[in-house]
Order: sequence, then C-alpha cells, then structure tokens
Amino acid sequence: MNNIIVFGGAGFIGSYLTEELLSRGHNVIVADIHSPKYPNVAKFVSCDINSIEQINSVFSDDIDYVYNLAGFANLDEAVSNPLDTIRLNIMGNVNILEVIKEKKIKRYIYGSSAYAMNDKGSFYGISKLSSEKIIKEYKIKYGLAYSILRYGSIYSERNFDNNYIYNLVREIILQKSIANSGDGEEVREYIHASDVARMAADVIDSEKYEGQYLILTGVERMKRAELFEMIKEILGHNFEIQLKADENTNHYKYSPYALQANMSRKLVGNTYIDIGQGILECIKNVYKEIESE
Repeated sequence: MNNIIVFGGAGFIGSYLTEELLSRGHNVIVADIHSPKYPNVAKFVSCDINSIEQINSVFSDDIDYVYNLAGFANLDEAVSNPLDTIRLNIMGNVNILEVIKEKKIKRYIYGSSAYAMNDKGSFYGISKLSSEKIIKEYKIKYGLAYSILRYGSIYSERNFDNNYIYNLVREIILQKSIANSGDGEEVREYIHASDVARMAADVIDSEKYEGQYLILTGVERMKRAELFEMIKEILGHNFEIQLKADENTNHYKYSPYALQANMSRKLVGNTYIDIGQGILECIKNVYKEIESE
C-alpha cells in the first residue's frame, strides 16, 4: 500500500487512474481544480497547479508517488490558447517539480502525450515535450526519479471534452452527421481509459520503469473512416460524413513517431477492452445522458 497524489485526478484519465489505484489498496489524494464528476472514496483536495502554495498544501510527509495528469488535455483548445497551455502544462508542471524536489518521494509519473514525439500538436505538443525535458533535467540536478507516460488516442463511455469517440457518438446521435477534419485515412490506435489506467498503475509496481518513456496506446491500427463505419453498423442507422481533407494540420495522420523523439517502450496489457465493445458502451451512455437532459 502506498500514499499517492494524483494531480488532475478528477479529469478523464485521472478519474480512471484514481479508481484503479484505490482498487489495489493504495491511499489516494485527488488534487484538482475541479470536483470529481465520478465520485470515489479518494480524498479530494481543491488545488490549482498555478499556485505553489496550494500544491504544498496537498502534501504530507509520507507521500510515496506523485502522478501529474493536470493541465490542458484538449489539443484543439490548446492550439487556440497558447498562453494558458504554457501556463498550465509547462509552468504548472514546474511548480509541482519545485515542491517535490524537496520531498522524499519514490517517483514522479508524468502524463505526457504521443504528440511529444513529433512536430505536430502545435502548442500542446510543444508543452508536453518541454515538460518531459524539464523533468529529465530535475533528475540530473536533484536526483528526482521519474517515469513518462505518453498517451495515445484514449476513449471511454464517460463524458469529458477530450474524449473524442464519446463526443463523436453524441454528435452523430444528435445531429445525424459529423464533420471530420481530414480525409478519413487518418490512423489511430484507440485504447480504453480503463486499460490505460491499469497500465499507468502498473508503472509504480516495478523499478524497471524508472527513467522510462512509456507509450500507452491500443494494439490495433484503425482508420477514422473505419471507425465511422463501425459506429454506423452498431447504431443501425446511417449518418452524413463530411470529410475536410488536409484542413487540420495540427494532428498527425499516420504515425506519432519522428526522428527527434526519445526512445519509448510500448506497454501492452494481457487483456483489453475491445474497441467494438467500448463503442457500444459509449452509445449506451450517450443515450442515457440525452434522456436525462
């Protein structure tokens, strides 16, 4: 049993990670500017990572691990808000590092992105890559042990603004059409948030992950056009698809990897939620939320 702080623990990935850590018997403190949409038994502390004082107030003397999943997680919003992106994703990360460099924690686990591995992602990708480099420098200067988690295309049945598939399904059900910024040939490796949470929790179970850059993506490559067809088949009705080829240049098309990226290891679970089953759960939950509105 460990004492763990999850900054951003009320967010999309954070909510799943918190539940996974709790299920393993750990003591968890959720530090977030937002209250949890999906409550659990973790202790919640309201915390703005722009404030070193508020970050300090979250800590006790017996914290073992710190996860940082806080900050801007929506790429498209980050592109439109460079100042907020840099303030939250870079300076917020530095504020946490400044606090924990004086603490005797076992390891710092940072939630990065596949966009840290290429020249796409605009300010979002820049903020993640910058934070990774800063963390590495804190290791050199202060001996801070760390692991970097590079997330790919994550989805689930929960309603968050950075949950692409959930929001896509909701748009299809309500509008009977979708507009895709691309030609439909974009390739992704979708992974359910609960699978990501399980692997992210595994990282603290072994010292072999210390100092590692770990990729958390799905195991099957799927084109966006194939995703649309799968949703269409599961829903059982047609919808209009508007393809806007090459309109959105901030997203990678086929692969997140680039020559300048640090070497990463891909984590793969022994079992995982099938994409078809995951989409079905998204559809069910979207209908439930629409009925309750």
